[in-house]
Amino acid sequence: MPSVKTGHGAARRRFWLAMSGFVMALVLVPFSYKVERRLETAVHIKGGESERVDLELAQRFQSPYAHRLVLVISGIPDPDSAKGADALGFLTSSLRSVPGVSGAVSSLDWPDPLFTGNNGGALIIVGLDPHDESVEALVPRLRERADWMEGQLRSQYPNINLEITGETPLNFDLRKVSADDVKHAETRAMPVTLLLLLLAFGSLVAALLPLGVGVLSISMALGAAALLSRYLHLSILVQNLATMLGLGLGIDYALLMVSRFREALAEGHDPGHAADIAASQAGRTLIISATTVAIGFSALLTVPITELRSIGIAGLLVTVLSVMLSTLILPWMLSLLKHRINSTRVRLPARRSKTRESLCAPNDRWVRWGNIVTRRPWTALLVAGIPLLILAFQARRIAPGVPDRDSLPAAAESVQALHTLQGMGRSGIVESLRVVLELPPQSPPLSAAGWLAVSRLTKSLQSDPRAEEVLSLPTLTGMSDSADAVDQVPESIRKSFLRSDGQATLIELLPTATLVPNEQIRWVREVRSSDVAAITGVPGAVLRVGGIPALNADYDSVVKERLPRVILGVVLGSLLALLIGLRSLFAAVKAILLNLLSVGASFGALVLVFQEGHGSKLFGLHGPTGNVFPIVPILSFAIVFGLSMDYEVFLVARVLEERRRGLSERSAVIEGLARTAGLITSAAAIMIAVFTAFTVGSFLVVQMLGFTLAVAVFLDATVVRVVVGPALLQLAGDWNWWPFGLSGSPEASEKEPIP
Repeated sequence: MPSVKTGHGAARRRFWLAMSGFVMALVLVPFSYKVERRLETAVHIKGGESERVDLELAQRFQSPYAHRLVLVISGIPDPDSAKGADALGFLTSSLRSVPGVSGAVSSLDWPDPLFTGNNGGALIIVGLDPHDESVEALVPRLRERADWMEGQLRSQYPNINLEITGETPLNFDLRKVSADDVKHAETRAMPVTLLLLLLAFGSLVAALLPLGVGVLSISMALGAAALLSRYLHLSILVQNLATMLGLGLGIDYALLMVSRFREALAEGHDPGHAADIAASQAGRTLIISATTVAIGFSALLTVPITELRSIGIAGLLVTVLSVMLSTLILPWMLSLLKHRINSTRVRLPARRSKTRESLCAPNDRWVRWGNIVTRRPWTALLVAGIPLLILAFQARRIAPGVPDRDSLPAAAESVQALHTLQGMGRSGIVESLRVVLELPPQSPPLSAAGWLAVSRLTKSLQSDPRAEEVLSLPTLTGMSDSADAVDQVPESIRKSFLRSDGQATLIELLPTATLVPNEQIRWVREVRSSDVAAITGVPGAVLRVGGIPALNADYDSVVKERLPRVILGVVLGSLLALLIGLRSLFAAVKAILLNLLSVGASFGALVLVFQEGHGSKLFGLHGPTGNVFPIVPILSFAIVFGLSMDYEVFLVARVLEERRRGLSERSAVIEGLARTAGLITSAAAIMIAVFTAFTVGSFLVVQMLGFTLAVAVFLDATVVRVVVGPALLQLAGDWNWWPFGLSGSPEASEKEPIP
């Protein structure tokens, strides 16, 4: 009778836990609809100089062109001709009538070579000030207006082509490309994932459960992100990472739970008890594993860059929700399905006629492999370890930076327009350095001393061969000797270059079209470190640099500064979690070292394939990228370290369980390997399929990230966990579990304690 009550109590507990999980899903999932609209493409760096300059231009300068885009025009007559001037006048006035446009300036307003291309064509700079909506909301509106203007002029100029580019349109298109890449990756990954689950389980019902958990964890994580976006700056990369990790982690965790349930059923337990065993034994492993994954993502929250913090939040959400779904809802569903978990069998040629009940059941092939590795552990260690060390050694050549080529999706309209602008020799308008020079109160820019100071700095910057053109109040007045000529400059342009309080001025540096991003970053740092007081002759003069190159420079500096701290935090946090979970110093340290080996090898592969271009054509690239986005190393380390730990925990926890049951070290290693290798292989194959699906997208940073994660998981699951890990376990013997790993085991009371 007590056992019956206990059974009813366990059933009630499973039911209410499952209901709490379903309630959370019902609350969060609806918010995931069109989540990309709530996420940002702009990068915010807390305390970054570039962001301070952007805010100053918008708020204190009150510049109508603080936010802007460029209309690139080709196929009309020369703007200096009467017909060309008429067409340009029509385009300019039409743009000014669009709600949210704060200004439009062309060569008609200010005769400057800036507005005409080196080989023909023209451009209009359009200011954006939408008031009640984001500047990106104006992009589709202006594209519609461009299409309409093309239609109006097509009969006169059949070859007319109007394109829009600039920081705002590029951000808008990156948002769209990101959303499209996620959909395509899901479309590619889902069928492959289902096939791999069918191969693993041989049952459609058993295969659909992990897939369902993965999909539900993605929807819940995106819903939670949509809610948090009301209070935090969350990047569009949340969508990519939540999908990538949701399919990987969610399926991984559910796979372990379902496998453990089927194993318990095969051992003769009733379904309710089998569900409790799965929740208890697999649940503990999942919590240890998820803790190490969460530590990696938590470390990203310490980096003051919205992209990395966003990914940290997305990773934490996916990890926590995947564990909750696997431990709250799955045991209840498994207890309901009972032996029907093995129904709807799929007969596959590769499977034995006698279907295995669980991935965790010992497999003869893995038993034989375990015997080979444990019989000659030194040989196994050298054969597998040396190639990994050689590959990891290549990681020392990694060069963080903005790639010189293929860094933007080629199919995006704004990217194509940027290429047109580059062909005109005018891409510097988009990639300009926006230098704010602030002078002391006694020498404002329009005073005699201040004007001389601005002119001196302008001439100094003009002498730099990297500058295509320098725009400042003196250049706008033809380098006049006095500030009186400023009155001739149109008010909208004058406001863009003179702060409202009259104490600061803007000097805009347009780089040459051939200046690659990393050279732009070096230029930003040189300008920032220059002796402004000596150049201007005004003590107390201060300059700040903004613009896209300055943002890239700030990003690079923050990542380089924070990466060592992130690595240290992840390593120490993971070590502590493993010590608590496994109660063994050696096992924890060994896991950390093996993870560092996996990460290093994956970075080495990234250097060889992307940075140096060996096989890069397989990913749609036209050659080596030369650099790796700064976000990729820090993000890959945080993610890979946690994911790799999954398989270490799966293996070591099972070997420890067998040791506690009384098996010798060698027998426990063989048994643990035989019972987990199939699970690790299946879980890794699914993760690799998911990550690989993202390597064929058009977002280079996501391609690099997907490739690094796929390589890390592949190496970890094949070489590290199946060869190196078991060999080290065999060599260490009882030291694996020092000091408290074996406490409570049958042999613990019989053996002398390890000194």
